[in-house]
Amino acid sequence: MVLKDSTQEKIKALFQNNGVFIKVNKDSKIFLEGERAKEIYYIKTGAISISQETESGKELTVRICGPDSIIGEGSLFCNLTYFSMTAKVLESSTLYVLSRKSLEHLLVEQPQLMVEYMKWLQTENLKYQSRLRDLVLNGKKGALFSTLIRLTNTYGKPLEDGSIFIDFPLTNSEIANLCATSREMINRMLNDLKKHHILSFEKGYITIIDLQYLKDEIACENCPLQICRID
Repeated sequence: MVLKDSTQEKIKALFQNNGVFIKVNKDSKIFLEGERAKEIYYIKTGAISISQETESGKELTVRICGPDSIIGEGSLFCNLTYFSMTAKVLESSTLYVLSRKSLEHLLVEQPQLMVEYMKWLQTENLKYQSRLRDLVLNGKKGALFSTLIRLTNTYGKPLEDGSIFIDFPLTNSEIANLCATSREMINRMLNDLKKHHILSFEKGYITIIDLQYLKDEIACENCPLQICRID
């Protein structure tokens, strides 16, 4: 969940003033699927993936979270006592850690802030639902196209020639995890898109040349940008 504007500053202040500041190295795990959910995390710097293992044993990356995102928030104000996903550090990161009970108590003391927090949490749920819908309904190609659109909306930087540079490096294996498919299939589809000048890629960075093509191929509904994101 990414918080913005005044809500972001107030939530960030709660973590800064009441939480513990930690540093985590690349490839380390912050929490694992099935572990007891005791803490909530606010990302100050870095990048962290949130993933879940499917029934077939494949890894599905649900989110890639950057600065000003909150992770582990699903257990707040509910009886969920275990993490349903795994958080892996993609690049060295810094975070504020606050116990679930402490954050609940702090939010109860500020009802208006709690309402804003719950609104953002609902937005996060809508993002998650829309991603699962795309993965289920659009097939492997549609899953890739949908993921590329979401990456563009989240990390895209428009270039002078009209293309969009995704300012976040990803390996083909990481893209495959976002699409719940194999690296080999992602290799083939990306190379085909490159061949037809839909995108280009170099050293882990992707540039989308024809975003409208991707949208047309999956009959994109042009969801609000706060929903069509990958973080």
